Amino acid sequence: MKPIVSIIIPVYNREKHLHETLSYVSAIQYSNLEVIIVDDGSTDNSKQIANEFVLKSSNTSLILQTNQGVSAARNTGIAQAKGKYILPLDSDDIIYDNFIDEAVRIMENDDQVKVVTSEAALFGDKDGPYNLPNFSLFGLAHRNMILACSLYKKSDWEKIGGYCTEIPGREDWEFWISLLKTGGKVVKLPLVGFKIRIHQNSRNNQTRKNKRQIFDLLNKRHSEFFKEQINGPLHIHRNYSKPYNSFLSFCGLLKK
Repeated sequence: MKPIVSIIIPVYNREKHLHETLSYVSAIQYSNLEVIIVDDGSTDNSKQIANEFVLKSSNTSLILQTNQGVSAARNTGIAQAKGKYILPLDSDDIIYDNFIDEAVRIMENDDQVKVVTSEAALFGDKDGPYNLPNFSLFGLAHRNMILACSLYKKSDWEKIGGYCTEIPGREDWEFWISLLKTGGKVVKLPLVGFKIRIHQNSRNNQTRKNKRQIFDLLNKRHSEFFKEQINGPLHIHRNYSKPYNSFLSFCGLLKK
């Protein structure tokens, strides 16, 4: 029997897009799938839409909680998950049926693989390929380069303490740093496994104003990682972080 894959879908006021997302999830043919929807205190019709799918599907459940943010919602769902593998999915994005079987095959055949991701496309306010660079630790020290919707082991989520609930955005980036800074492979499948919706209320748009706070927390939690990869802390103008840190170090101005 194939291992259980748990798809975790945090929801907050997504009545406009949730039905489409769940329709694509319902079409997945993987034979051992669990779907956990976590409603994070929605005030619109999201709970009712989610419950309709729960009533029609024996492998889908709905958890209700007060609004705590996407990291806490993911952690709530994953804590209840039975799956060996976890696949987060945002409640306004789309997953294609071609991803999970191939991702599980990769994970099952190589214990060194920590994450399986894929290519993706943008839709909504912007259309086209979602061009994320290939993974490297040096690159990860500058920006997130892994889809939030990527497969990993629940046991690894447990080891790193789950998603950080303090960070006011870019929680996926922080999670991947926590997961991968100690080693492990990332495999990107050469197929479009997901469509990422771009719209005015996308979380990426909402978190830009918190950039400095996010970077301060990343530096606090992962100071050794940034020191190893870019010779010191991550700066707001992140592409210049390594040369700037090197210059400060040369001048004796970089704090130890």
